Amino acid sequence: MMWNFNEFLDNTALRSDDGTQLTYRELGEETGRLASAIGKRCLVFSMCSNTEGSVIGYVSFIQNRIVPVLLNAHLDQELLEALLEKYNPAFLWMPDAMTEKFPGFQCVYQSRGYSLLKTDYEKSWPLYEELGLLLTTSGSTGSPKFVRQSYKNIEVNTRQIAEYLELDQEERAITTLPMNYTYGLSIINSHLLVGAEILLTDKTMMERGFWSFMKEQKATSFGGVPYTYEMLDKLRFFRMDLPDLKTMTQAGGKLIPELHKKFAEYAAEKGKRFIVMYGQCEATARMGYLPADKAVEKCGSMGIAIPGGVFHLIDVNGEAVTEPHVTGELVYEGENVTLGYAECGEDLSKGDERNGFLQTGDMAQFDEDGYYYIVGRRKRFLKIYGNRVNLDEVDRMIKGKFENLECASAGVDDHMYLFVTDEAYGEQVKEFVVAKTGLNQAAFKVIVVDSIPKNDAGKTLYRELEKYYK
Repeated sequence: MMWNFNEFLDNTALRSDDGTQLTYRELGEETGRLASAIGKRCLVFSMCSNTEGSVIGYVSFIQNRIVPVLLNAHLDQELLEALLEKYNPAFLWMPDAMTEKFPGFQCVYQSRGYSLLKTDYEKSWPLYEELGLLLTTSGSTGSPKFVRQSYKNIEVNTRQIAEYLELDQEERAITTLPMNYTYGLSIINSHLLVGAEILLTDKTMMERGFWSFMKEQKATSFGGVPYTYEMLDKLRFFRMDLPDLKTMTQAGGKLIPELHKKFAEYAAEKGKRFIVMYGQCEATARMGYLPADKAVEKCGSMGIAIPGGVFHLIDVNGEAVTEPHVTGELVYEGENVTLGYAECGEDLSKGDERNGFLQTGDMAQFDEDGYYYIVGRRKRFLKIYGNRVNLDEVDRMIKGKFENLECASAGVDDHMYLFVTDEAYGEQVKEFVVAKTGLNQAAFKVIVVDSIPKNDAGKTLYRELEKYYK
């Protein structure tokens, strides 16, 4: 079993913003009943929300070697049906309100606002014996491509995270991310491991109810992606009175240096911990972290490898980069590197295709002390009139200059497109980027859009911007 709840039977495991709660004893009993209703190792589509029913389902599946595909409960119906046809799960675990969309499937069990529907697909795909979980990459939706995570991947990475974050049963983590997103799920995994309390809410940080719940229940930590921290900065977070908050974690992309510095200095001044982390779904969740006591000194760094993991850089020829401040592709080795991808039902029988080795696709450098700095994605570079331009760096520069502007850069060689949501800033942004890069303004074009497309994790969906220029 992934977790041993016997150590913490009387501890509160889950507490919801509707006032309900479960102890670890009750959580164990609930998960046992659900597993009995399923009765076999099979594939289940779990439609996720930050609620007790959703967490009960996930824990039950992992503890009882039932393989869940974790999807957002708000996934478009047409996309969901396409995935169902491709993967033919034996059961669906979903909010009660969703069941009316599937009148042909039989409801065989209900608990805590969730229903278990038995499907009627004739075919079921063989499952690799160590396959534990299927997750979409970076919380994106609608794609048939899933990351295949093994039981060992999940257990190893959960223990690594609990170790470097120094988690114990006194923690009370509040949910700020979807549990079908690898970062959000890792918070649930690691806190259940140590007998801590998880405060469940689907409310966002933009809602007053979130902060009321957080303060009432004395949350000790929360996690966020760069977009989360951009929002917090606008919400006057630094003036809030949060005496119980001990730890803030950040992952899901690089935070602009100005914000990293701001939150690191705030944490140092207030006696809190600000921990920047680095990860990918392909490595279960986490690969690197910047220790809290280095948050100010190594501002801009994503840190060092997690316990048991190893980082190194390779150049374009696959040779090791051995000198500091030289850019190469970041490679990670560790037991949390996942099995590979699945793009259809046949892929569920595949074994380990990565063997603990992952080329991350991120370009990075390390300093003289061995701390790593992400400089961009391998595919997020353009050649503009022979000059190599890092689009991620362009995004960060714009956000640093125009604080409240939603923006994104993309394009093809010799043509960079600057997407903004406010037409009034268009020419200012273009002039700023031209000045910063020193390149001919003919290479740049401003496109005004209603909103910058983002996935569940708040990451910009650059592929959706391609329709404007391809």
